[in-house]
Amino acid sequence: MSTARRIAGVGLATASGVAVAVQSRINGELGVRLGDGIAAAVVSFGLGLLVLLVLVPATPGGRRGVAALRTALRGGTLRPWQCLGGVCGAFLVATQGLTIGTLGVAVFTVAVVAGQSGSSLLVDRAGVGPLGRQPVTPARLVGAVLTVLAVLLAVGDRLADPGALALAVLPLLAGVGIAWQQAVNGRVRGAAGSALTATLVNFAVGTLALLVTFAIDVAVRGRPSGGFPPEPWLYLGGPIGILFIALAAAIVRFTGVLLLGLATIAGQVVGAVLLDLLLPTAASHPGPATLAGAALTMVAVLVAALGSRR
Repeated sequence: MSTARRIAGVGLATASGVAVAVQSRINGELGVRLGDGIAAAVVSFGLGLLVLLVLVPATPGGRRGVAALRTALRGGTLRPWQCLGGVCGAFLVATQGLTIGTLGVAVFTVAVVAGQSGSSLLVDRAGVGPLGRQPVTPARLVGAVLTVLAVLLAVGDRLADPGALALAVLPLLAGVGIAWQQAVNGRVRGAAGSALTATLVNFAVGTLALLVTFAIDVAVRGRPSGGFPPEPWLYLGGPIGILFIALAAAIVRFTGVLLLGLATIAGQVVGAVLLDLLLPTAASHPGPATLAGAALTMVAVLVAALGSRR
């Protein structure tokens, strides 16, 4: 794989990571307003699915992608379990609504990063992604370790709170699932020949999983206590998710799962820092350590990018 394509893929992945940080803030606020993080996730994923149900049939590439996907599933070149990446995406969005109101974007990010970095190494090594088996080279291992150290530096003052650590288990598990989601979504994109079709599959599976979870949640705890807020920006989480999933499915074949994950992490950390600085909340504590952690994260991505070879 050419260096130019790899670096272009890293740049796009970093930009999508910034979008994920924005999505996290939006879905976290929506969860607080609705009084139910699961309900916020249903709204976010459901709106994204509605947009895709219009876009995919309206585009020639989307229609060809759906036909190719059916052919791949019937022929066995794509397994049904490889279409379940949306379950992990749904869990990530649900944790945004459940935890960010308490943890803040930065602590949420460090938990996701810790799970995603280690999981990306294992997913690449197992060959789940479209590039097949990727060796765990020293540069890739150092990049993953530096990323975890960087985000620990960025939010180290918040990790002393036992309550925050306990709540951070949810985004930690979500981070583990992200690497697998990116890998199998890349497989779906390869089979369909369309990132938009792969994104539709992701959102359809995720929305179904969230609706089942929400039904159980309502049966146990009752309906959400809050009403739908009037601000339009609180409903942009779904469209932002479309952008993130489509980009990841399209570029994972150029970068591999680990490098894609590290670049996305860099964007998430930078985005979280900017949000905490420009739009602070009660959970935001930006400072020199946060900025130093963001800078170290970018170094980690550069190390992994320059040392990543098939």
